[in-house]
Amino acid sequence: MTPYCLPSPAFRCRGPQPVDNFGTPRPAPAPAPRTFGGVYRFLLTPRWWGINLFVLLAIPFCVFMGSWQLSRFEARVEDHRSAEERAAADERTVARPLSELLPVDKETSGDQTTVSGRYGEQLLVPDRELDGERGSYVLTLLHTDGGKALPVVRGWLPGAPGAVKVPEPPRGEVTVTGALQASENPGENGVSARGGLPAGQTAAISAASLVNLVPYEVYDAWVTLNEGDSGMRAVPVSAAPDTGLDLKAFQNLGYTGEWFVFAGFVVFMWFRLFRREVEFLRDAEMGLAPAQTSPVPAQAPSDAAHDTDSTPVR
Repeated sequence: MTPYCLPSPAFRCRGPQPVDNFGTPRPAPAPAPRTFGGVYRFLLTPRWWGINLFVLLAIPFCVFMGSWQLSRFEARVEDHRSAEERAAADERTVARPLSELLPVDKETSGDQTTVSGRYGEQLLVPDRELDGERGSYVLTLLHTDGGKALPVVRGWLPGAPGAVKVPEPPRGEVTVTGALQASENPGENGVSARGGLPAGQTAAISAASLVNLVPYEVYDAWVTLNEGDSGMRAVPVSAAPDTGLDLKAFQNLGYTGEWFVFAGFVVFMWFRLFRREVEFLRDAEMGLAPAQTSPVPAQAPSDAAHDTDSTPVR
């Protein structure tokens, strides 16, 4: 038998060519077809069944999660736009009684309300910024006829607490008009979460923060006056919770991009594995795949000499 070579770009020889009983070279055996019914055979193996199933499940899941995160971002943008429109409209609306606006939600936050009562304890809310300056809110509790006290922000004072004299609240029965606000959450929207403040100060305006400072019930809401009292600057209306374009909103946008990137990465890896399998089959057909041969161990020189000496001479 003589070595033969298949016509291929590599021109690799495949060892002795088989011959028949008359010495006529036989044709080289045809390689097994790579496809079955127009589909690559390796795609029908259990390994690739698992890969394809994972891809078919991963891509829709990533697209769904990305779309959901995008809808959350769009909802926050819409809430922010609606809150700005409501804030502009609330300035022209007639103030309503407090009982008609409670509990505070996205729809009632920022609405004008009017409340009557008597001012009581007064606190400072430090580390509050207004027009780029640091200062404090002047928070006074208004005792209403309902038995609860309503936190009222009468205005803002610049500087550190104690640097400026705090005006005393009006005495006797008063009627206040301002924008209704939801209780603050420490650590959000610039609200300080630190504790250990001196007496007469609170970090957040909320019933949970005030319950340990006053011996009576407090409304789970507060009001900022439309005009500052006693010459103080009025505190502007804050956006309702979960309606501003804060860090959470842009986190939703970032997660949207991540999920879509994951979906694209899954597709990329599938095509990469597929291409590698196809190239491996082509290399095997051209004889470029490494052959698995078992090497024959070489005979030790000492053993060879021993065999020669022990061979009888005739």
